[in-house]
Amino acid sequence: MKHLARRAATIAWPAFLGAGTLEMTVFAFVDPTTLSLPGGEALGLSPTAVYSLAFFVFWAAAAAACALTLLLARGADELNAEPWTDP
Repeated sequence: MKHLARRAATIAWPAFLGAGTLEMTVFAFVDPTTLSLPGGEALGLSPTAVYSLAFFVFWAAAAAACALTLLLARGADELNAEPWTDP
């Protein structure tokens, strides 16, 4: 479990920092009250809800990128090891 927790932290922490940075960058230029659905209908959400939802979407996207990087960086020893063991 220790190895799995280390991998989860290796993915989640940089993704969290990236999502926070992306959140600040996007909403420095975008007003959440002006966002609308593709049909032109208003979202009907408070700015805090938009900020929160956007953060979690950004975090999920960054976590997927971090997980893919971790997967692609694995060496032959890790790939050929028994599942759930520390190489």
